[in-house]
Amino acid sequence: MNLNSRTLTLLISLAVALVLTAFLALATYFSSKGLIVALVVVFISCFLLVYFSYEALVLREIKNVYSTLERIRRQDSKKAEGRSFFTADPLLKIKNEIYEIAAKKQLEIDELKRLQKMRSEFLADVSHELKTPIFAAQGFIHTLLDGAVDDVNVRDKFLLKAANSLDGLDTLVQDLISISQMENGVIKMQKRNFDIVPVVQEVFEQLERKAAERNITLHLETHPGEQINLYADPNRIRQVFINLIDNAIKYGREGGNIWVSFTEGRKKYTITVKDDGKGIAEEHINRIFERFYRIDKSRARSEGGSGLGLAISKHIIEAHRSFIAITSVVGKGSNLRFKLLKAK
Repeated sequence: MNLNSRTLTLLISLAVALVLTAFLALATYFSSKGLIVALVVVFISCFLLVYFSYEALVLREIKNVYSTLERIRRQDSKKAEGRSFFTADPLLKIKNEIYEIAAKKQLEIDELKRLQKMRSEFLADVSHELKTPIFAAQGFIHTLLDGAVDDVNVRDKFLLKAANSLDGLDTLVQDLISISQMENGVIKMQKRNFDIVPVVQEVFEQLERKAAERNITLHLETHPGEQINLYADPNRIRQVFINLIDNAIKYGREGGNIWVSFTEGRKKYTITVKDDGKGIAEEHINRIFERFYRIDKSRARSEGGSGLGLAISKHIIEAHRSFIAITSVVGKGSNLRFKLLKAK
């Protein structure tokens, strides 16, 4: 029969009262020696009753607490692991379980705080990035409306600057849409076999003028006529090379170099983009792939770009079941590597 704690306590109390009454009544019919024996029996009976009360009540409540902890653990870990309650020290085990659950919950709280901080920073960055080109274009257009439109030279100059600001705004919005779609799995990689060498050569031609402005030389480390056949989305991988090389040009040193090389493995090629620029400090390495994160904020904004290039590249490579690894030494340059499957 399953009795609750209050009922058990009532029954035990009644039993103790009956035992005490019976033995004290019997003691009146015996000698003093008999009274001593009766008291000893009463003591033993009370001891046994207290002991069984502890077993029935305290340990039962401990078991209920432990069962509750087990349910919490199963909900957190999604694993129904059978655990035995009867141990040498159940209270110590419960204490350890509580500490473990508290530590896990604290980690969850810390992670939620970190995500909240990232969201706040992201909203602040988005607001700033959107505000800059809008205010610039707005200023140029209002200047023209205030009478500068009559001066042909001023008009054309200001219209061009306003157009450039709006083009930058369009790029930012498109990058925000792209990274949002990638994170939500809307954009699917259109993988096929292709030769990556002409893709990199096209990227070099596209960025050649920008590199020449800083006297930076671009190197493609392949043999003449060599083909590097990969199985990936060529358009997305082209976007990755544009972002990585453009970033290396922005932060590279004047008169520096950028190398793109390929190392063949059994199933994959390791692709490396290396520069001999000023490098990245240790505290920035783990954050450079965050959205809008810039090492030198003032210079990066003057150089243009949405601040999302590296974040987009990271998502593209991860969609190819790979990741971008980075090593950097301040004053010597940076090395970015990722792997892609060989052509099927």
